Amino acid sequence: MSEILVLVGGVGADAAVTKPVLELVTLARRWGEPSVVVFGSTPDVDLLGRYGVSTVYRFDGPEYADHLIAPRAEALAALVANRAPVGVLATASTDDREIAARVALRVGAGFVYDAVDVLADADGVRTVQSVFAGNYAVTASFAEGPVVVAVKANAVTPAEVQSPSPASVQVVEHEVSAGARRTRVVASEVKEAASSRPELGGAAIVVSGGRGTGGDFSPIEELADVLGGAVGASRAAVDSGWYPHQFQVGQTGKTVSPQLYLAAGISGAIQHRAGMQTSRTIVAVDKDPEAPIFDLVDFGVVGDLKVVLAQATAEIAARRG
Repeated sequence: MSEILVLVGGVGADAAVTKPVLELVTLARRWGEPSVVVFGSTPDVDLLGRYGVSTVYRFDGPEYADHLIAPRAEALAALVANRAPVGVLATASTDDREIAARVALRVGAGFVYDAVDVLADADGVRTVQSVFAGNYAVTASFAEGPVVVAVKANAVTPAEVQSPSPASVQVVEHEVSAGARRTRVVASEVKEAASSRPELGGAAIVVSGGRGTGGDFSPIEELADVLGGAVGASRAAVDSGWYPHQFQVGQTGKTVSPQLYLAAGISGAIQHRAGMQTSRTIVAVDKDPEAPIFDLVDFGVVGDLKVVLAQATAEIAARRG
């Protein structure tokens, strides 16, 4: 069976096997045998084995942590040249997408980013993208391999295999070139405080607030917490200083594609819609019955978001006991 390489983003302790990675592994099984590529640490081989991964390729060395993405892109490209896989899959995060693009350039492969599906059959491999604020779906076919694709989170539900076995680990030696080591991280790294909420880009549930919150995001956070979801914000809320920029959803923020997206006090400007329009189920709460967001939603509630969200939070908490 043909091999598919799946990139685990991050280096060392930050290189975690997240739900989006397991989604990629599930997609890879549609058209080959998935192998995982990781930098600086050994992931949970039992977990990966349950999802059909047979091999973990591990690169180790300080150069992967001390520099930007160039060493990882170079090492992965060398592995692709050596193993000749039929495909490479990465998440659509900022770093992973750039690594995938650099790999495609180095090995002369086609590249598609922000895919929402990957299809494989006797005619080859096709990808599906949602473009122009979700108004069009673009299907791309690859004339020849390898195929390099950066896939949005929540594109598929992770599925375990029936007869799992732990993945084996192979340490791969690669001498990083001087060119890839030109840019070095010399400043101290400041990490954000750890949060119990899922990461916005890969969350299955996102609750976002906009101008209608008036700057009070507590109802948004409380509902997100009881649902086990992430918190998002519109550009208007971010520009007003009500919520940090890294939580902005939209064309100039993060693109999300959760199973459930709840927009509260967000009118539905095109730039916001571009960042969440591919969500499976969209619910909106707004006091304006003519808000453009209602043209997009599966379910809409006209009312005061503070009242509606408080009632929803209480009901969900009561049902969960």
